Amino acid sequence: MVSLLIYGSYGYTGTLVTREAVSRGLSPVVAGRDGTTVTRQANELGLEGRAIDLESSDLVSHLEAFDAVLNCAGPFVDTADPLVSACLEAETDYLDVTGEFPVLERLRQRDRDAREAGITLLPGVGFDVVPTDCLAAFLHDQLPSADRLTLGVRADASPSRGTAMTVLELAGNRGVVRRNGRLLQVPPAYRTREIDFGDGPEHAATIPLGDVVTAPWHTGIESVEVYAAMPSVASTAMRAADPFRGLLEIGPVRAALRWGIDAFVTGPGERQLREETVTVWGEVVDESADDGSTRRVQARLDTPNVYALTADAAVSAAECLLGGTDRANRDGTPTGFQTPASAFGAEFVLDLEGTDRELLEMPSQAESNRTPLESED
Repeated sequence: MVSLLIYGSYGYTGTLVTREAVSRGLSPVVAGRDGTTVTRQANELGLEGRAIDLESSDLVSHLEAFDAVLNCAGPFVDTADPLVSACLEAETDYLDVTGEFPVLERLRQRDRDAREAGITLLPGVGFDVVPTDCLAAFLHDQLPSADRLTLGVRADASPSRGTAMTVLELAGNRGVVRRNGRLLQVPPAYRTREIDFGDGPEHAATIPLGDVVTAPWHTGIESVEVYAAMPSVASTAMRAADPFRGLLEIGPVRAALRWGIDAFVTGPGERQLREETVTVWGEVVDESADDGSTRRVQARLDTPNVYALTADAAVSAAECLLGGTDRANRDGTPTGFQTPASAFGAEFVLDLEGTDRELLEMPSQAESNRTPLESED
């Protein structure tokens, strides 16, 4: 019998994912470190619950009973490695909803291990990185010769507690871009540019999202940058704060910030989940033409709220991976490290509720040879 374990099922995102799974008639086993909370959730939803410690010596035996594990417990820098190691030994497929580029890079490096074990490692099945990954694949299909990919996100969603904790864990890091096949650490808001998300040009700055790892995996494009829309004062503040990153490594400072997150951060309410939208923009560029011309293709993707899409995407990916959908039966899911687009194709995101994609009309050839407004500090 096909079976799914949702780890971290009682956090904000895990709760949304679990409820979505139940609404589709699935009966996942819910799990996490807190046995009391797991039991309460399991009883409320009529599911089986298990208390599982990732440092336990019997972790592998817990996972051997399942076809797939869906990890919703962030920060994933702490939870992904032990779960993936156990999944490799248990021969259990692994999914998660991370967007943390260090985690994605580490899992990418375990591709061979996963192939030898005959399992699929499929991280990033939430908002990070489903929409951007599928948009990158779509753009590459339009211009297979592209050698540069730029992505942008405009979202106003409130973070969940788990997301805020992840941001805190990564705040000591700098930004990251991919250039000529190499991941490069760069200052926060390293580049700024204007991006039209549909309402005219908006200020945006580079952020360290996981697409610098995932997009090259299936497109072969080795120069990738990801931007987020923000006021210009915000990108200036990010650069100004860079010299003080070391303060976050001081124990009392970090503890105080974690306390504040626990006390005051909850996540979007029902109305926000229902009404908020996000826009993802992307561009691929081919600068290799013999005549010196530049070819560009741009597209936009509109999606629901970040967390609403994550719940839909994560459960849909699990269903595909377990063979319970037409997409899975049609395409199959390869073993080894995969991204949402490499596993299920560029159209996977359009199977999700409330998503819409638009291929943008490009400017004239004379205009297309201009470099977009961009600054580097």
